[in-house]
Amino acid sequence: MTALPDACGIDFGTSNSTATCTRADAPGQVGLLALEGGKATLPSVVFFHAEDAHISYGRAALADYLAGDEGRLMRSLKSLLGTALVDEQTEVAGRALPFRELLAQFIGELKRRAEQAAGRSFTRAVLGCPVFFIDGDPAADRQAQDTLAGIAHAVGFAEVAFQYEPIAAAFDYESQVRREELVLVVDIGGGTSDFALVRLAPERAGRADRRDDILVSGGVHIGGTDFDKYLSLASVMPMLGLGSHLKNGLLMPSAPYFNLATWHTINFAYTKKAAAQLAELRREAAEPDKLERLQALVAQRAGHWLAMQVEEAKMALSGEAETCLDLERISAGETLLLKREDFEGVISALVDNIAASVNGLLRDAGVLPGAVDTVFFTGGSSSVPLLRARIAALLPHARRVEGDLFGSIGAGLALDALRKFG
Repeated sequence: MTALPDACGIDFGTSNSTATCTRADAPGQVGLLALEGGKATLPSVVFFHAEDAHISYGRAALADYLAGDEGRLMRSLKSLLGTALVDEQTEVAGRALPFRELLAQFIGELKRRAEQAAGRSFTRAVLGCPVFFIDGDPAADRQAQDTLAGIAHAVGFAEVAFQYEPIAAAFDYESQVRREELVLVVDIGGGTSDFALVRLAPERAGRADRRDDILVSGGVHIGGTDFDKYLSLASVMPMLGLGSHLKNGLLMPSAPYFNLATWHTINFAYTKKAAAQLAELRREAAEPDKLERLQALVAQRAGHWLAMQVEEAKMALSGEAETCLDLERISAGETLLLKREDFEGVISALVDNIAASVNGLLRDAGVLPGAVDTVFFTGGSSSVPLLRARIAALLPHARRVEGDLFGSIGAGLALDALRKFG
């Protein structure tokens, strides 16, 4: 009996992660592995319980946090890569935890669950990476990839390769095409927006070297978590004092609100120093009732809960014209009506930047919009209607195809693992 390949594809995402490998029942074909409760995605979330050494991951971590368990929730872990924070540490359950160790714990758990689901060990992996971890800083970008490679080796992968996430998504789409197509892949993830212009065809799929088929790739450090942040700052944070004034007429400092609106800095709001600063701001506030609300939210350590409410509202507005935001933890019975048109106004500048990046990509490739056959959308935030409309306006004649928003990249990474590792 032929041994199954020991290589897999790992998509470590800002919001969700997946693992993919060759199917045991269909050699040469790949499938997503069930990582939690029969689901192929594992939310990139870790919860450290205060009372014992237990660590929960994914949906279980979110459930423990929402149930009121004492502890520390951490999300959007990938956003640490390429920043100075990755070399720092945070306090968890009374001990200093280096952020590198935090990343290793999550990726190690991802590997363990993948092996359990597949029924075999993985010693080699192709990891997805954004085209740019950090915009305009090649040294930081290289450092981010080196950090991720080092962590992957530390958790047990003997060989590690990388593939740009939109290229991986293109390989997944290629398994469906029946003729040659020039495809623009638009991957809007939690932390980055990445693009690739790729020539795909059934007869090209088996080639080990696909460099000539990739016309150009690019990206920008804007993603779904940025949409969350801007929606939160525009709608919820003013209820907690953002934009209000101090008694001396100066504007309320914005740092506490930006920390609460940004997934990977929410825990900064819970420190003793931050609590002391909030108490001082409340004493000096022209509208102290708003700061009291903010203090109550922080005292409950409900920043992540609020961010989840905003994220759910963002997703709801992709399908509905309006949605109601539950703010029960801020004030009993409190709700806030959000409209899609207001959300689109908030993120319009971000979407403009994404569209400009796509336009620049086509220009760099020397490709006219009419030459693109298909736009392939993937990534959870690619479903935002304003974003799709803006991309469609750039390529009005291209066919629009939606892939598996959370699985296309992982499937493509596993196909690439087959090419690279056999």
